[in-house]
Amino acid sequence: MSISPALLPALAWFVHIARHRSFTKAAAEMGVTRAALSQHLKGLEQTLDVRLLHRTTRDMSLTEEGQRLFDAVVPALKMIDTAVAEIGEMHTTPTGLIRVNTSRIAARTLLEPHMGEFLARYPGLRLELVLNDGFANIIADSADVGIRLGESLHEHMMAVPISPPIEMAIVGSPAYFERCGVPESPADLVRHNCLAYRFTSSGAIDRWTFTPPDTEGHAQAFEPTGSAVFNDDESMLKAALQGVGLIKYLDVSIREQLESGELIRVLQPWCRPFAGFYLYAPTRAQMPAKVRVLIDFLVEKRRQLK
Repeated sequence: MSISPALLPALAWFVHIARHRSFTKAAAEMGVTRAALSQHLKGLEQTLDVRLLHRTTRDMSLTEEGQRLFDAVVPALKMIDTAVAEIGEMHTTPTGLIRVNTSRIAARTLLEPHMGEFLARYPGLRLELVLNDGFANIIADSADVGIRLGESLHEHMMAVPISPPIEMAIVGSPAYFERCGVPESPADLVRHNCLAYRFTSSGAIDRWTFTPPDTEGHAQAFEPTGSAVFNDDESMLKAALQGVGLIKYLDVSIREQLESGELIRVLQPWCRPFAGFYLYAPTRAQMPAKVRVLIDFLVEKRRQLK
């Protein structure tokens, strides 16, 4: 048999009265009238059909049934108090598990390099990364936040930019360009080994989109049909580093390889910048402290990427 929610307030008032053994003292502590407390107790006794307190003009004591109820209810109310306090602490103190639904490339670029620093700064937190290259419904997936490119965000989500604007970079290794030459325009790509990426969610090949430089021309789409197809960006990057062919990659994710000369970028004037990665969540209202500190941390790291 489940307890009626309507009984809960009366039980809480009963405990206050029984603890003080006085309507007057209990009423003063809780900021209510003595008459209101008396009515709560009377209603509880009528509902339970039992007398809980012996009352005289000078004294008050628990009946046997009242003592039994008091002993049972007090621990339960303490558990409720503890739970409410812990929830309040979670709202103000960053503790607990953060489930982050993110694409693989965002995880490798924005999260994995800084996980040690973040967890050391907030030892009460734990991270769970859910890698998903499709757009995820974070509410249905029980995730706290998601990370996706700005162009793919749902309009009703609260979103914060955690990377600068991004360009798609067409890159290859020095050995590849020595062997196959350098394309001067997207039209030249038909003579090159362009490695493809297949989206796991839809099964479609990721097309390479180019915008003519210094003109108002329409964007041009190119579908790579090279010697290999990947559904993992890291494997595709390794193939490019080995000189297998050209790939399309996020420029922010290969800065080290470009600076070191392991990869060389081509057709840059044809690649326009677009919205970068955003951390998104259902709402700003009543946002837990664990989510707030993750947002602040990633915004801090964003400034280092500029």
